[in-house]
Amino acid sequence: MFWLLLFASYLIGSIPTALIVGKLFFGVDIRELGSKNPGATNTLRVLGKKSAIFVLLIDLGKGALAASLPLFLHLDTEPLYFGLAAVVGHCFPIFAGFRGGKAIATTAGALLIADLSLLIIAYLIFFLVIILTKYVFLGSISVGFSMFIYDFYSANVNFELIFLLFLFFLIYLHRSNIRNFILGIEPKINDKNLKNDLIPPKGGGFKV
Repeated sequence: MFWLLLFASYLIGSIPTALIVGKLFFGVDIRELGSKNPGATNTLRVLGKKSAIFVLLIDLGKGALAASLPLFLHLDTEPLYFGLAAVVGHCFPIFAGFRGGKAIATTAGALLIADLSLLIIAYLIFFLVIILTKYVFLGSISVGFSMFIYDFYSANVNFELIFLLFLFFLIYLHRSNIRNFILGIEPKINDKNLKNDLIPPKGGGFKV
């Protein structure tokens, strides 16, 4: 049952929300536009606020739903395992050629069910880092650092290895951002040139 639910969680995470919204309402593959990342941040950059909110909520929901599976079935298994399986699915989706997002929204959804305290701490730091540095990728990587450090101060969490691997996973996912940062070409969130990536919806769609 454990492995079956783990695979089901991966499939839930594999639903490519941003890709579906981009193709259905805008006629584009968001993986070819903006930062080329099919997540909520690039959706905001390319498809606009309403699309980004929708993508964010669904991607959050994927992590939350997966983490809830053992609770629904009354299994004595840590929900975080299934939430992280959904995160892997989000990043390497079988339904989208294994080209997915960068984990942050789906991780938040998983932590919403698995560990609310960790969610609050990690994402307060996430937003604080973004506010101070203006770089989203640094905020994203800080989530991994926060989770790893949190483990040492919590009596109820013993996931040192998992959280360390997750930190390296986030660094790997953001390797292009790190490279661009070193080269001095990584855009900040207040870069006015980002507005040039915004495209109109086809027909009705999500009007931005």
